[in-house]
Amino acid sequence: MKTKILTSILVLAGALMAQAQTAGQIAGRVIDAYDQPLEVVTVSLLQAADSNLVRASITDSAGNFELTADKEGRFLLGYTMIGYKPAYTAVFTAGPGAGYNAPLLRLQSESKQIKDVVITSAKPMIESHGDKLVFNVENSINATGSNALELLQKSPGVMVDNNENITLRGKNGVKVYIDGKMTQLDSKSLADYLKSINSSDVEAIELIANPGAKFDASGNAGIINIRLKKNKKFGTNGMAELGLGRGKDWRKNGSLSLNYRNKKLNVFSNISGAANKYENDLRIYRTQKDTVYNQQTVMYKDRKSLNIKAGADYFLDSKNTLGVLVNTNFAGGSFGSGGATDIELPVTGQLLKTIRSTNDMPQSSTNANFNLNYRYADTNGTVISFDGDYGLYRGTSRSYQPNQYYDAGNNYLYSVINGNRMPTDIDIYTAKLDIEHKLGKGKLGYGLKTAYVRTNNAFDFYNYNGDDQPIRDLGMSNSFVYTENVNAAYASYERPLGKQWNLKAGLRMEHTGSKGSLDRADGKVQADNVVKRDYLDFFPSAALHYKLNEANSFGLVYSRRIDRPDYQDLNPFEIKIDQLTFEKGNAFLKPQYTDNIELNYAFKSLFTASLSYSHVKDYAVKVADTINGNASYLQEHNIASQRILGLELGSSLPIAKWWTGYVNVWFNYRAIEGSFNNISLDMKSPGYGIYMQHTFQLGKGYSAELSSWYDGKTLEGTWKRKSLGTVDVGFRKKFLDDRATVKVTVTDVFRTMRFRALTDYGGTRLDIVQRNDPTSVRINFSYRFGSNEIREARQRKTASDSESSRIR
Repeated sequence: MKTKILTSILVLAGALMAQAQTAGQIAGRVIDAYDQPLEVVTVSLLQAADSNLVRASITDSAGNFELTADKEGRFLLGYTMIGYKPAYTAVFTAGPGAGYNAPLLRLQSESKQIKDVVITSAKPMIESHGDKLVFNVENSINATGSNALELLQKSPGVMVDNNENITLRGKNGVKVYIDGKMTQLDSKSLADYLKSINSSDVEAIELIANPGAKFDASGNAGIINIRLKKNKKFGTNGMAELGLGRGKDWRKNGSLSLNYRNKKLNVFSNISGAANKYENDLRIYRTQKDTVYNQQTVMYKDRKSLNIKAGADYFLDSKNTLGVLVNTNFAGGSFGSGGATDIELPVTGQLLKTIRSTNDMPQSSTNANFNLNYRYADTNGTVISFDGDYGLYRGTSRSYQPNQYYDAGNNYLYSVINGNRMPTDIDIYTAKLDIEHKLGKGKLGYGLKTAYVRTNNAFDFYNYNGDDQPIRDLGMSNSFVYTENVNAAYASYERPLGKQWNLKAGLRMEHTGSKGSLDRADGKVQADNVVKRDYLDFFPSAALHYKLNEANSFGLVYSRRIDRPDYQDLNPFEIKIDQLTFEKGNAFLKPQYTDNIELNYAFKSLFTASLSYSHVKDYAVKVADTINGNASYLQEHNIASQRILGLELGSSLPIAKWWTGYVNVWFNYRAIEGSFNNISLDMKSPGYGIYMQHTFQLGKGYSAELSSWYDGKTLEGTWKRKSLGTVDVGFRKKFLDDRATVKVTVTDVFRTMRFRALTDYGGTRLDIVQRNDPTSVRINFSYRFGSNEIREARQRKTASDSESSRIR
């Protein structure tokens, strides 16, 4: 089947690329003195007689541009870009029935202006595009000293809960990409990995609510793409950075980047590390049957991480580029908790027993990704890209958990000591081919992708005897192997419909085959020891845009997406979290499907509004259920359907010459309907929030920033979460010709980051309050050295766009 699809697409590609230039279309390509494509060059179609402007466009990332001549005439093209000398073509004739392919143009730089461009050019903090919202992290003062997970908390429309699950626009199932490559990790491992990425290594965060057919269909809430910094300067250059912070304990970070670029070669590298300590307070008040469990716990993390990134692009000629990229992360540290649980009667509050517990959990992980990329781009708008990837994840964690029981008089009764060991091995192999070229008055894109993932999880549970010697419990130990193969093909087409309308439509096909095998240490065979799945899905997408005039535009977008279960959520074995709490996977967990539709409006680049509706089929939530009378366990089930109606408003305004601001406000109404164990579920709730960011230019190299967000109470699965928010402030000073920067930030100024949630379902009522590490102060110093001749780096996406987000 894959062979037939590939053959058909390649035959179609050959036929389409052989077509002649469409009549009336004017196209070409712009490169620099080093034969590299130039992006955002303004190309003007001018009347040959008087040089009056007829129409203008800008070049894309491949240096290509397109214009249309509605009437026959004699024209010339003008090319302009800051830092480059203007250029013009010879006079030519074009119009209906006669297109024109402009010769390849090489713009020459104005070296005297380059330094000025480096100093004065700056992107806005928040950029709103038709299909995405971009948070330019490198321009944010308050991002200093943070990690990537904390940066997401500062991004508009993004929420990170107390369990470090990430939602976008109030919807879970969001997929996180790094440089266009989806992280193949589950929520827990993903959070740990994002914590290991320093904010100094991040260039921007892209929020894409409705991706098109070219993207993998995974992620019902959309995509968050974290773009890491990459070499943009010719010659030898780099940057060094050091940071120190203090919350309840010390936090340290540092990074060094070294790069070299000439006409043929671009070599880039970065090494960064961090050592951070955190402490959180957790209170869980659980009512189960006729007993209350009042738990007070302090959790601590002492985490160290090291990231190494290296790569090279070799420019074979003006059309062909070959690249390699290696990205590695090493992380580990000591994690643990300590606290007490009072067991009481619910009415009288009489104390029956107290459990005092500690948990020591050392962890370590290695995450590495290797990418080989080839890219072809010509002056006719044809782009061919191939990626081959291999990724691996190796992680291990251990736990030593003494539980001491005391009676109401604080007299020692007995102890129960447990421990476990949980190694995880994951291997990911992916390859993809993307082709894009002009067809008729529009642009056609299509491609293929294959991905194979193998995960191997072991869980060894130990009881400790009186001599504190571990004895493996065969009934509580297992290994779980999961394999998954996803093969995909897609096609999309985009073209203008007249002067004001633009249509883009696509269809993606994904075939999934998977197998989960549970090997119990005690040899017990049950129905979920082996579970196989085989299914074929189609994911249509469409976007219709209408430009009323230069200031006002509208869009209507539709997409269908899938959210496959995390690998560990499929492991049907009980994992003991503490003496009274278990977590259990579900081998029969099904993927959930989401249909999204959105109507949006934009006024220039200053104001955006969107009205959206989504429906989730087979909505999966974690449900608390009872076991053995006094314990409970969490397990994910497809128990419901979810409907979300949302409204979002955003505005980016220059308030004064020295003051710019951005505000994003959202409101949604969600409903969850279903049942579990013959218990109906019918929950409805509004949600709302606001994100604000203000930047103040104070003169003489000084600037300040104020950012804040507030998220009102809402529903998260079967949980009712209360409101929370935070305020951050920061100051920056530039000196030494803007090469050196000092930033000072204060996070969570008013200590409002407190997570509170309640669930009452499945026979258990849980009330949780968690307060994060207190207000922290950070200082950061960075210094840029070497060449300042800026050129835009090549952007590329690797093959594993969607296999890395489900590891635990």
